[in-house]
Order: sequence, then structure tokens, then C-alpha cells
Amino acid sequence: MNNTVITILGISFIFLMTTLGSALVFLFKRNVSDKLNSVFSGFSSGIMIAASVWSLILPALSQSENWGKLAFLPVTIGFVLGVIFLVVVEKLATVVEKKNDKPYKKKSFGKSSKLFLAVTLHNIPEGLSVGLAFGNAFIVGTESAFYLALAVAIGIGIQNFPEGSAISLPMHKEFGSRWKAFLFGMLSGLVEPIMAVAGVFLSSLLTPVLPWLLAFSAGSMMYVVAEELMPESKSSMSSIGTWGFIFGFLLMMILDVALG
Repeated sequence: MNNTVITILGISFIFLMTTLGSALVFLFKRNVSDKLNSVFSGFSSGIMIAASVWSLILPALSQSENWGKLAFLPVTIGFVLGVIFLVVVEKLATVVEKKNDKPYKKKSFGKSSKLFLAVTLHNIPEGLSVGLAFGNAFIVGTESAFYLALAVAIGIGIQNFPEGSAISLPMHKEFGSRWKAFLFGMLSGLVEPIMAVAGVFLSSLLTPVLPWLLAFSAGSMMYVVAEELMPESKSSMSSIGTWGFIFGFLLMMILDVALG
């Protein structure tokens, strides 16, 4: 198979899997009940925490080994900056609404906006990882290097399936529209192929900053989990949201470890 074709297939696959995961929202023909919403919020929390640890923080630490005993430093700084970024964006939303003479409502920049933004940010370094793998394959020039890069793309793509559903399912209740929830889930993954293409052409330049980007994304995701998803998973009197969290965490951990 042509190396360029392998690259195109790999980059397309990561977006396709996010889209398919987001399409799970169409399996639910009725409005989501409070208990089911708790399950989805807990499920999303588990997925995002596991993804933050195994897909973002651990790789960031590994790629910061040249810092020696201070390898935690770029990861810590990147993580904190990711949290600060979402806090600032939320504050700016209140300023804009006040200037437009609209009473600020937390829901106007609530769970849906933060969730979409956090997962989209998380997809940036993942897309770059795929692009860098193929970029290095073009440098090496061997067929085995391209198939190794394709394996990276397949691994990240399979992980993207539950991530797509982690956006569209909780958004269904807030939007009341399956199509809107699906489109937001799909659009969150659109940044991955864009960044993957950038990674192919800029692989030598982007590698040094990847640990910072990974940690930045982890911080933003953890903020959304703590601020929005975990409280939402406890909105019903049942502990069913906790079981959703456990299942989502274990599922994402298994995928990350098995495919990483």
C-alpha cells in the first residue's frame, strides 16, 4: 500500500471514530431521565479522568525525561495553565454578557460549553501525536515505520469512540436535540485530523512542546470533571452515577493501556 494512502487512512480513522461515538446519541429515542443523565455524566467523568492520566499526563511525564528530576515541572505548569485557561474563558463569558445587558446565567457557559472546549483541547495533542508519528515515518522512509504510525492512529481512533459519546450523550439533555449534540461531538474531533496534518509537516518543530500541550489539555479536562460532570453525576438520589464513572474509567483505562 502507498505510504501516502496509509497516512490518509490513519488520519481519517481518528475523526471517523469520534463521529461514530457521537452517533450513539441517536440510539436513545426518548428524552434522557435524571438517572440516565447521572450515568452519562459519571461515564463521561470516568472517561475523561482516565484519558487525562493515561493519554495525557503519563506521556507528558515520559516526554519530559530530559528535565531529569524536574520532569514534573513542565507537566505541572501545563496542567495549571489548562485550568486557568478555562476559568478565564468562563470569566470572559460573564463580561461579554454584562456588556450586552444580559443577566449572566451559569448555564450559558455551563457544562456543554466547557465539556466541548476541554475535549477539543484534549484532541489537539492527540492529533499532533498521530501527525508526528507519520511525520517521523516519512523521515525514516521504511514501510514498517508507516505501519507503526498507522497502529498509533488506530489506537487513538478506538479511544476516540467513547470520547465522542462522552460529549454527545450528556449534551443531549441540555440541548434537547440529538442532532445538535451529535454535531458538537463530531466537531470536537475535527481538530484531530487538522492537527495531525500539521504534525506531519512540522514534526521536527512541534515535538519539544508536546509535553506542555498534553499537560495543558489534561488540566482543562480535569477542571470540567470537577466543576461540572461529577456534581451532575450526583444529581439523582441514586448511586448509579458512580457506577457510570467506574465503568467509564475502566473502559478508557483498558483502551489506553491495551492500545497505547
